[in-house]
Amino acid sequence: MGLSIRAYARQRGVSHVAVLRAVKQGRIAEPDGTVDAAKADASWERSSDPGRRKPAAEKLRPVAEAAVGSVRETLKEQGFPSSGNLTVVQARTAHEIAKAHLARLRLQERRGELVNRVSAAALVFRLAREERDAWINWSPANPQNEP
Repeated sequence: MGLSIRAYARQRGVSHVAVLRAVKQGRIAEPDGTVDAAKADASWERSSDPGRRKPAAEKLRPVAEAAVGSVRETLKEQGFPSSGNLTVVQARTAHEIAKAHLARLRLQERRGELVNRVSAAALVFRLAREERDAWINWSPANPQNEP
């Protein structure tokens, strides 16, 4: 007798829905409706996409590391001490600081104190091109009287 579908899903590190899908496809089910772990693992490896085999924790690790780094950076910018492990209070503090910064930026934008970088760069480029063209097309007023 093998494992139940949910027990095999826990052992495999996948959802029970994924195991049910494999059972419906006839890849891993035994005649009695249980799952033989050794046979199922071999079948799972043969018929699964290798790019989708990462456990959920490994998929979320880069996102979590980026979030922790962002929290540490925010706290450091504000002069808060950062210990080895972050606490929930520190994460909430960083979140509130970020919300305050965002609210301040939105207010400055509404007041007209902020300038869109892309628009400003385009305007400066256009003005510089106009000045260059004016210098290129400039000719002396009376070229015959030059010494």
